Amino acid sequence: MSMFEFESFGKLIILLGIILVVAGLLISFAGKIPFFNKLGHLPGDIIIRRDNFVFYFPITTSILISLVLFLLFNLFKR
Repeated sequence: MSMFEFESFGKLIILLGIILVVAGLLISFAGKIPFFNKLGHLPGDIIIRRDNFVFYFPITTSILISLVLFLLFNLFKR
């Protein structure tokens, strides 16, 4: 392996570490972020409750998270 391959691999590991730290902070402080409590209970999220059964499909939340991640990745790509 050349030195360039190790350098790019090192940068990838650092980036993954930063992403894990940010995700950990979001999870730790999720209760204190106002909009984070609403995530998963947006209009358009499907919840079906029966006697012994609950079906939950967060389609609106999934679309919103997908859009935010798409914008973030495109921002960092440049």
